[in-house]
Parts: sequence; C-alpha cells; structure tokens
Amino acid sequence: MSDNDNKQIDDVTNKTSGLSLNTKAKEFKPTFNAKAPSFVPRVPAAKPAAAAPAAPAAVPKSMSISLGGAPAAAKPAPVPAPASAAPVAAATPVAAAAPAPREEAKAKQDSAPVPKPAAVAALERVNEEVDAEEDLLLDENFKEHLNVIFIGHVDAGKSTLGGQILHLTGMVDKRTLEKYEREAKEAGRESWYLSWALDTNQEERAKGKTVECGRAYFETTRRRYTILDAPGHKNYVPHMLSGAAQADIGVLIISARKGEFETGFERGGQTQEHAILAKTAGVRHLVVAINKMDDKTVEWSKERYDEIISKLTAFLKTVGYNPRTDITYIPISGYTGAGVMDRVGSACPWFTGPSLLETLDGLQTIERKINGPLRIPISEKHSEQGTAVISGKIESGNVKLNQKVIIMPDRLTCEVVGIFGEDENSAENEKQSAVCGDNVRIRLRGVDDEAISQGYVLTDIKNPCHTTRAFDAQLMILDVKNIITAGYNSVLHVHTAVAEVTMTKLLHKVDVKTGRKSRVPPPFVKHKDACIVRIVTSKAICVERFAEYPQLGRFTLRDEGKTIAIGKILRLANPNAGTAAAGAAASAN
Repeated sequence: MSDNDNKQIDDVTNKTSGLSLNTKAKEFKPTFNAKAPSFVPRVPAAKPAAAAPAAPAAVPKSMSISLGGAPAAAKPAPVPAPASAAPVAAATPVAAAAPAPREEAKAKQDSAPVPKPAAVAALERVNEEVDAEEDLLLDENFKEHLNVIFIGHVDAGKSTLGGQILHLTGMVDKRTLEKYEREAKEAGRESWYLSWALDTNQEERAKGKTVECGRAYFETTRRRYTILDAPGHKNYVPHMLSGAAQADIGVLIISARKGEFETGFERGGQTQEHAILAKTAGVRHLVVAINKMDDKTVEWSKERYDEIISKLTAFLKTVGYNPRTDITYIPISGYTGAGVMDRVGSACPWFTGPSLLETLDGLQTIERKINGPLRIPISEKHSEQGTAVISGKIESGNVKLNQKVIIMPDRLTCEVVGIFGEDENSAENEKQSAVCGDNVRIRLRGVDDEAISQGYVLTDIKNPCHTTRAFDAQLMILDVKNIITAGYNSVLHVHTAVAEVTMTKLLHKVDVKTGRKSRVPPPFVKHKDACIVRIVTSKAICVERFAEYPQLGRFTLRDEGKTIAIGKILRLANPNAGTAAAGAAASAN
C-alpha cells in the first residue's frame, strides 16, 4: 500500500470519527441512546366542560358540521356566568345541547315532501294519460264484444241455430223470416228456412251446406256478439280456420239424433278436427250444445245426453280443455228454440241449468290489450266508391278515426277515414273508435284495395308487426300417414294468412310428459310426437312470438286435406325480412 492510500484512509477516519461509525464494519448498524426520553408530541389539552365555575343561564348554541362520520363534540365558547345562575343548569352538560338544532333540522327535512325525479314524474303522467284514454274508450264501448264461432260436423244444425238466435233477439224481423220460410217451402227445403238467415248465397241454400264462414250480429242486455258460422264439411276447413282465428268463444254443436252423432264423432268426421282447430286458434272455452234433443229418436232422453257427454268429455280432455272450467254442456233444440233464449223447462225436467244465451252472458270477461300496439289481421277486403275497405278483428290495441296506420308486410302507409262495427252499415252509424276484441270494417285512404291481401296485418306506424320468412316453432304431430323428415312441405294457416311452408330442419324432439328437449336433432318425427323445427315460408308473412301475441303466434299445418300438426312460434329468424335473400339467409342459420 502506498503512502497516498494511507493518507486518504486517515482523512476519512478523521472526518467520520464524530459519527461513531466503524468504517471497517461489514454492514451498517445504527446505535441509539436507550436513556433518552421517548418522543411524545405535545397537544394543547382541551378544557373540560365541567370545569366551568358556574353554568351560564344562556349558553350560545354551537354549530357542528358532519362529513359522514360520527358527529363531533361542539366546543362551547367560554362566557362569564352571572351570579344568579341556577344550580340545576350546572348539572346539564353543555355538549348535550349541541345536537338539538341538527336533530330538529333533520326531523323537518324528513317530514318535508321529497321531490320526485323528472323521469319518474313523466312516467306517472304517461300512466295517468293511458288510464284516462282507456276509461274513455271503455265508456264508448261499454258493452263487451265477443266473437262466437259455431263449429261441428255437417248437418249438426249450426246455421239453423244461428238463425233462431237472430230471430229471438230481434235481429231478423218476422216479415223477413216468413219470406225465408215461403222461399224454402217452394224449393222443397221447408225445414231449412232458419238457416237462410246466415246462408245467403244460392249455392249454400241449394245444397243446404255452408261454404263460406257466415257472419251475423246480435245483442243481449249484457254483451254484444258476432256469430261466425263455420262450414262443417271437410272440404271447407280452410274457411273454418279463417273464422276460428277471429273467435273468442266456441259453440260446439252436436246432433243427438241416432247415427248422426256417431258419424260426426268417429274418425273422418269433423267433430274432433273442429275441436282441435278451435283449441289451436285460441278458443279457451267451449259451450257444447247437444242439438236436436226433440228428435223422434231422442225425445229429450237423459240416457242419450249422458252417453254423448261421456264420449265428448274424454276426447276434449285430450285436446287440452279442462272439463271443470273450460266446457259447458247444454241440451237444446235449435229448430224449436227450446233452451236457446229461455230455459228448456217442462220439456226437459231433468235439466235445470241456464239457457244458451244465459250461459254466454255468464262467461268470464276476457282480458284485452286495449292500450297495446295495434294488430288487425285482415280477413276480407273490397272497394267502395274507389276507397279500400278492410274487415278483421282487432287482436290488440285500439283504432281511431283519422289515425295513421301501416299495412304489413308491404309497409303500405294509409289513413283511417271510417270505422264501422258489425251492426253499422251506413255512414250515419260511423264510430269514432274501436277497441281490442271488436270485429270492424275500416275504410282507408291512401292505398289501393288491389295492393292488400288476406292475411296482411293493419298495425301502428311506431310499433309495426314483425314479418319474416323463417321461424322456429314447437309442433305437435296429430295425423300423418308416414314419418316427417327435413324437407317436408305443407300449408301453414296462421290467423287469417295462408302460405306454403317447408320444414328445413328438425332441431329437437320434445318429451311430451317432461318437456325436455333432445340434445341431438332427430332424424324424423311421427304421429303424436312433439318437436321443435325450423320452418321457412314461400313468402313474407306477419307473425309474432306466441309468448307476446298468442293470436298471431299459433298456427296449424295441413296437407292432403287434413290437419297434420298444430304449433306455436318460439323464435323469429331474421324478423322484418321480406326478400328472398333474407329468407335464404334465415333458413341457412
């Protein structure tokens, strides 16, 4: 080591000797003086309140500010106490008086009305306006309107019963009825004269069979009714379906005559198919009218009545009707009018129940979507003096005069210039509005009747109906000869629309008892199977999901003149698609 190095070490040692550091130590370890007193910060001590020589008579109130934690104790300002201070005041702590103003202010704040947010107040105003509008609409339509469809096998007496009801309620006068009776006698159809009140064209009167779905209107003291007289022949089931799509209540008419009931109820008869189609169309309650009880082969026999009821109840239960709540049985004679308006009385002493019209009046009120989006499936259309006129049942919402509407799926914008009910045929009886459940005729301006087709839907401009060319649906296979695979073609009937469809995919098979879906798509389905399928239509149609609008979400599939399946729409694939490209894209998904 050189002399310079030693000199540098000595300099470092001299400079650091005052720090008590060992320069040759391997690590730094500071030393502390253990005898030094501990460091305690000094804070001025607060004077206790009790140390005051005497409590003042009036202590100035202190203010405390809280920022969310516990309230801080107030520090009273020292005030000289007068000699005449009461000794009781000295026993009261000064800090206890501090929270009084704050608690009093809080109590006043709690009792004061809390201002509502702007959004809540606006929503309440809208609800009040909707309720007021609904009350106004119901005041104008104080009588509930029900659409009643007469269904059953051919020659069961549907049109005759409808004519008898029109006669008894005064909708057909005596002179008109006598004219029908005279014309029927000349044609050799004397017993058919009552049915001519509904069967108006010459083909129906000549054959004695209803072809189109007849319509008529009548009122009772409680309700307004529209009769939908469905054809009973199997060749005219599509017409029956268009009527069932508008119905609220079904009257299943059964002929009690020996042989006629068996013919209509056995396989191939229309009694069973009509009951199934009515349930599919949304008819929740069935009034089963056992007709022709005055026939010579029956003569109001209770044994015959009970036999028919036992067979029908077992079948209707399988369709989905609850015998206790959804079915009502009544013995009647449509030709004589016994049990129709008045009770059967002495002619049938073993039955003491209400008449047919009493039963209809006593049914539970149907819940309507009066303030929902407007939905009117178009069942008929024609032109009057160059103006388009459409007919249909209001399934949801309400319609008013001069309202702007749109016709889907072609998005035809037009204006309502006239509203007529079932009983109004002249401009003098024009209505200002109509609500959900009414069957109406609406005159439209701004659209040509040739641009409108049956199955189109009149809707709101702000909330139009969905259109699509593909959807997923749950099916119940009713009657099919062979198995059904992907690619099966059939005819779809949904509300008043008819379209050719193809089952492009079988997605799941559904267990009827548990409702569970299979993970693997089934290769085929057969009779009485339940499944979920993808259906593609040949054209754009107006439909909705069953969960949102049941009347626009339930359908039937027919092939070779018979109903093969019933179903409900679960999901719309590519809604509001009306082009071929959109339909192809939806079917590929």
